[in-house]
Amino acid sequence: MARAKMIIMDQKEEDLIHEMSIKCLNEIGVCIHSEKVLKMMEENGAIVDYDSMIAKIPETMVNQALQSAPSQFTLYGRDSKHDIAMPIDGPPKCSTSGLAVFISDLETGEERKVTKDDLTKFIRLADALDSVGYVWTSLTLSDVPPKAHGAHELWVTLQNTTKHITSVSAQDAEDALKQIELAALVAGGKENLKKKPIFSVIVCTVAPLSFEKGAVEAHVEFAKAGIPISSMSMSLGGITSPVTIAGMISNNNTENLASLVITQIASPGAPHIYTVESTPMDLTTAGVNYSAPEFPLIANSASQMAKRYHLPCETGSFGGSDKTIGMPKSFCETSTTTLTVMSTDLVVGMGSTNNALTNSYEQLVIDAYLWDCYQAFLKNFEITEEKIALDIVKEGGPGKDFLKHKHTFDNFKKELTLWDKKKLAMQATLSDNMVPEAKAIAKDLIKNHVVPALDSEILEQGQTTLAEYDKLVLSKQ
Repeated sequence: MARAKMIIMDQKEEDLIHEMSIKCLNEIGVCIHSEKVLKMMEENGAIVDYDSMIAKIPETMVNQALQSAPSQFTLYGRDSKHDIAMPIDGPPKCSTSGLAVFISDLETGEERKVTKDDLTKFIRLADALDSVGYVWTSLTLSDVPPKAHGAHELWVTLQNTTKHITSVSAQDAEDALKQIELAALVAGGKENLKKKPIFSVIVCTVAPLSFEKGAVEAHVEFAKAGIPISSMSMSLGGITSPVTIAGMISNNNTENLASLVITQIASPGAPHIYTVESTPMDLTTAGVNYSAPEFPLIANSASQMAKRYHLPCETGSFGGSDKTIGMPKSFCETSTTTLTVMSTDLVVGMGSTNNALTNSYEQLVIDAYLWDCYQAFLKNFEITEEKIALDIVKEGGPGKDFLKHKHTFDNFKKELTLWDKKKLAMQATLSDNMVPEAKAIAKDLIKNHVVPALDSEILEQGQTTLAEYDKLVLSKQ
């Protein structure tokens, strides 16, 4: 099958990124702030300095991890119609953004902290929008104990979608085990969850080349439970990695390989997703810069390295990063976002504004409508003798047209895209109607979309589990 792709590096450049990553892991190493994980690494061949908490990882460990990591697996939904076979054959699947700390109120437009009710509505809206292929837990709850917020977010999300879920926050091993316990209630037990994981998890390295204690110990527990790990590298060029594009690509790759080694040592054969969300620093604020033209170069280079290693990947970002709801104001900013998704399996970002600090219901609708149209650029198409249709050309002969030919009638719907005019209208960057229309759609879907409810006994067990967890974490404060 043919499909639009963006290839950034030639073979020599790709080889060099790999070689420099191996050299970095072997000579510089990574800092792992967990004696437990350091010991696990040492027992499997790493050279560990417990004073500096540095683990130097030889090439043999990387090769073993690459050999044991599965190249194919499935991200399951509560409803099997939402299962995602990885890697994806066709347009990527796009998810919501996360983990925003603010929500734009649907009634007032006020930007405020997030409640369970907000997350319920946001996930229910994402479930209703067909263009949303899977969901992140998306919002940071302010009305639960901070230490337990990740488990609460997963539980709310499990109740309000039948799509695959990516949990965006796990603070330590205890938190990971609680999330596994909650998902197992829905999946029918821990063994069923391991066979058909209905959620995956983002585990971020701390650039450059560091693993925080709680997150890396959670990483190990998730891997043991068969929960797919998305090892997100977020190198910020000029601050947490070299400012050069090559330096960012190399740092992202090195961190992903180190994360893969941890996954595969913890549980050989555990599903792992090569994940990057890396930008140069914003030269005016020293923050992330999702509108930088270098962003798609970094994202698609990451996809290229993932494919080298036969690993599914999550490297594209799609959605608004402006402070206002709507479309980016310039062609170049829009192009930056759309070009990141050319070569990946999974994409994130729907519904986000203000550099992912805030999520918006209206933005989620706008992004979903845009993604529904944009997938036409990423569709598969066949290049075969049958599709070339030389026999049809011969039948007509030089100078003839094909308008009335049966071949045209049989194939035009399969081959050509007819834009949805309503969804195209939503993309008019200066339209005054975009946000009001999106608000009306969001309100209607939140009110009328029905998500199959969990069994009452499962709901009761989940609420009891969370209540006990809240008491435990509050007692430790």
